[in-house]
Amino acid sequence: MKQNKDDIRTFFQKAKGIPRDKVKYYIGWLDRFFQFYDGGMGAVSDGDVKAFGDFLEASGYKEWQVKQAQEAVFLYIEKFLHKKISFVDSSREDNTRCVVKTWAEAKDIFLKRMRLRHYAYNTEKSYREWIRRFILYTGVKSPLTAKPKHVKRFLTYLAIERKVTASTQNQAFNALLFLYREVLGQDFGDFRNTIRAKQSTRIPVVLTREEIKQVFSHLSGKCRLMLKLIYASGIRVSECVRLRVKDLDFGNQSLIVRSGKGDKDRVTLLPGFLHSPLKTHLKTVKAMHDRDLANGHGAVYMPGALERKYLNAGREWGWQYVFPADKLAVDPRSGVVRRHHINQQTLQRAMKAAIRKTDIAKAASVHTLRHSFATHLLEAGYDIRTVQDLLGHKDVSTTMIYTHVLKRGPGGVKSPAEFLG
Repeated sequence: MKQNKDDIRTFFQKAKGIPRDKVKYYIGWLDRFFQFYDGGMGAVSDGDVKAFGDFLEASGYKEWQVKQAQEAVFLYIEKFLHKKISFVDSSREDNTRCVVKTWAEAKDIFLKRMRLRHYAYNTEKSYREWIRRFILYTGVKSPLTAKPKHVKRFLTYLAIERKVTASTQNQAFNALLFLYREVLGQDFGDFRNTIRAKQSTRIPVVLTREEIKQVFSHLSGKCRLMLKLIYASGIRVSECVRLRVKDLDFGNQSLIVRSGKGDKDRVTLLPGFLHSPLKTHLKTVKAMHDRDLANGHGAVYMPGALERKYLNAGREWGWQYVFPADKLAVDPRSGVVRRHHINQQTLQRAMKAAIRKTDIAKAASVHTLRHSFATHLLEAGYDIRTVQDLLGHKDVSTTMIYTHVLKRGPGGVKSPAEFLG
């Protein structure tokens, strides 16, 4: 093998979604690819990977084995070697690199690239929307005429005329960076002199315990249970709606967040007072799942390559969403009819409606419950590293923002004017 086999084995052992007992097969597929492909690893194209798959298929391997082999090649080149798999024009006899001539072609390559790298569907939608706005604003008729100067003009427009936040402008920047580098194959150029939106520092909105009681007095049903879980465990709203049944560990009073922000897993709290209502809720969900199975459905979306590796796992009870949607829907990527998880907007609307019914003047949202969770833990005397782990923050400086409301003032400082009271 062209690289140290121990390093590659360690890489696959740590790769997300690959069971330890399957690592040897991934290494074996790489051996087969090295025998099949005689070019440099920096020159591998999607056509080469497809040809390797066709070769395996012609050799009698099953479809799932072919996909597993191709996945091994993709992971090795793009994640281990940090090289790009380029796209080629299969219609050309000389197999030259593909020149993207129309936006329709660019869209096809964009979707293929996004899904190859396992980007979240919400990210895919956001990037597509920014690219659409970019094309409308600049009036670029063809990818052939798209230049870095158009990006600079668009980013300046967002900062000066639209007055977007720094995070919004950065999202647009990342979407166009992906378009130029991964789809159009262009050098993005130097953007150091581009006008950027001002980076603002915001203090998180935090509710007191009494205010939280007021909010929950105006909530009911599934939304009340979900919002209680968010406040009790400090999870994000996206993490709450994506919870699977197997992620609830009642015995250890813990909740496992899988593929959270930054694609990281973590363990947080599952307080005992929520066990009974959650178990009652799960009985209703189980009955719904049994009806779906009886009607020929019952399979949920499976992350990564798990759907190919374990064909029936998506129908198993443990993989079902804790908070499923009321109706079946068509998966926007695969076209399969499934029962997805509840929409995040359902929770946002419920929280907003509850806030309106109180006398709370704060601009609170569902995420405010996560802020309140962190702040109340620090007030109770828990160390900041523990809170950092529970929240899943990469840097402790992010967690430090919650210290502003501790005790009776910023950092617990008492005003010298206290005696006037």
